[in-house]
Amino acid sequence: MTSPKFSASLAQGRPPSTPAASANPTAKRLPAEARPRRRPSPAHRRRSTPLTIAMLAVLAYFLLPLLWLLIASTKSTQDLFNSFGLWFSHAPQLLSNIKATFTQDDGVYGRWLLNTVLYAGTSALGAALLAAAAGYGFAKYRFRGHGAAFNLVLGAIMIPTTALAIPTYLLFAKAGLVNTPWAVILPSLISPFGLYLMRIYTEDAVPDSLIEAARMDGAGELRIFLTIALRLLAPGLVTVVLFTLVATWNNYFLPLIMLNDPDLYPITVGLSRWADQAQNGGAGASSDMLALVVTGSLISVIPLVLAFLMLQRYWQSGLATGGVKQ
Repeated sequence: MTSPKFSASLAQGRPPSTPAASANPTAKRLPAEARPRRRPSPAHRRRSTPLTIAMLAVLAYFLLPLLWLLIASTKSTQDLFNSFGLWFSHAPQLLSNIKATFTQDDGVYGRWLLNTVLYAGTSALGAALLAAAAGYGFAKYRFRGHGAAFNLVLGAIMIPTTALAIPTYLLFAKAGLVNTPWAVILPSLISPFGLYLMRIYTEDAVPDSLIEAARMDGAGELRIFLTIALRLLAPGLVTVVLFTLVATWNNYFLPLIMLNDPDLYPITVGLSRWADQAQNGGAGASSDMLALVVTGSLISVIPLVLAFLMLQRYWQSGLATGGVKQ
């Protein structure tokens, strides 16, 4: 039969007490020294004041120039020198600066912006496709000189692009391509780093079993690459596109030596020309030329920021894939 104490415990929703617990009510109470200490949670263990300070310093290092650029774009040339750099002036004029930037020299800034979009967009897409094709070939095929050719690509990564500018100019001068858009686009199509990245990415992203299955179904090598491999390599392609887009968008030295016509200038060379006019008082210079240079720099940053925001998830997955062996 059930004891009265047991029935009362069940009725009140409490577990029945054992005889040992009833006999020794202090059995569950241990001194503070004998109690096991709780291990700190993973989130608590990861907190580090020096690391937080270092990250805030890095964040300020990257954001302060953008903040200064945004604030400086609202000022006139006189206010740029007479007011505090990280605060607005008494009469902000961002809209008037933007309007003056696009109307200066008969609207040549708009042409420079379109030229930059053409150069950077074409180069980024072309470089990504070439890097994907070459990386796929190095990853999935074995041929004579395979290792030597790939080592040559790795060595090309270490060569600065400025060291190749003069030989490239002489080569394009012989071909009659100087002062044409091809003089900026064609050299930008070659990306040794993009080739290396696509080879590493292809080794894990495209299974050999999938290629063999496609071959057994009668698909050719070109069809396998275009219809199967490219779809699997989409995150890596976006990563190469972003790197090449930024590199070509910010390229200054190559367009400077390749182009002579101001109508073919990209933003980097065009704004440098305006800055020279502002300092030397050349033809077409105005009193607010320096303010226009700063405003034009702000406008030129916006497309890159939008590109990163739209392609961020593909870029992050493209960098992570291939880093861990399955």
